[in-house]
Amino acid sequence: MSHVIQDRPVRSATPATLTRGGLPRWAPAGIAALSAALGCGIGLAADLHSKVQWGLLAAILFVLITYTASSVVENRRQAKDRVATSMVWVCFVLAVVPLLSLIWTTVSRGLKVLDAYFLTHSMKGVVGFQPGGGVYHALLGTIEQVLLATLIAAPIGLLTAVYLVEYGRGSLAKAVTFFVDVMTGIPSIVAGLFILTTWNLMLGFGPSGFAGSMALAILMMPVVVRSTEEMLKLVPNELREASLALGVPKWRTILKVVLPTAIGGIATGVMLAVARITGETAPIMLLVFGSQLINNNPFEGAQSSLPLYIWEQYKVGSADSYDRAWAAALVLIAFVMILNLVARGIARWKAPKTGR
Repeated sequence: MSHVIQDRPVRSATPATLTRGGLPRWAPAGIAALSAALGCGIGLAADLHSKVQWGLLAAILFVLITYTASSVVENRRQAKDRVATSMVWVCFVLAVVPLLSLIWTTVSRGLKVLDAYFLTHSMKGVVGFQPGGGVYHALLGTIEQVLLATLIAAPIGLLTAVYLVEYGRGSLAKAVTFFVDVMTGIPSIVAGLFILTTWNLMLGFGPSGFAGSMALAILMMPVVVRSTEEMLKLVPNELREASLALGVPKWRTILKVVLPTAIGGIATGVMLAVARITGETAPIMLLVFGSQLINNNPFEGAQSSLPLYIWEQYKVGSADSYDRAWAAALVLIAFVMILNLVARGIARWKAPKTGR
């Protein structure tokens, strides 16, 4: 006699309490609104005058309420996942809010005196505590000094990165890598003192924009080396091998294959280095010395720059000088932003085209 065994569905032994539905989609937004209201209420009740404290209380309450609600409605595993997501959002907000506040303050206060006259005139004949004057001499100095520093640092940094990635082996490459790491954290005042000792005191040259550019180039080079090195490492080795297999020399492979492939990241790295040096003040104070007049020659005579101009106007301490300082800060931000947009455009234009 044959026995026929029929398959029957096996019932889950999971209790009904573990199969409850999750939180609705609007729950994070609702919890955020509730946390903000509670944070403001606690801040008012505790007589906390700082709005930053209110925001921190709301952030802590947002995480705690999210974990509690998810634990009750869902389960602990889902609650931990939601807490991790909440922490990411809280950190994002904590990073964005100061940035937006800075931009809003700079724009709102800088637009008071920012006009065509401010951009096309210097401080010649203007007393610091009086209205008037402009930023043209400082903007011109910044453009010339940053351009010269980039012309010095970008080729050296690029060639150093190519050596470390493509040729560097042994003790020399290790030594170069070590000194690049050391230079990455060097204070700007040290670079200024080095150029002051060698260029000005030992060789006898006076203050000039070129002296400041050399100090800025020292600060810029390690950033260019590190960013370019990482971009070159991302280029697939198959591209190099394919080029070498066709009999193309290594130097031509680097020039025609490797560098065009990584040009987008290299341009971005150079712009990061430019942004790093554009706001430096200490080397400019030591080497460029500052001037209220327009000096078109960066190789002779004192110049000014936007960071130094901002510091000088803030030091005066009058309402008009504060307005000029904020307007110059807005010009400095716009200058860095324009450089980044130009770099992005160059990177897209020079990037290798791939057929579809």
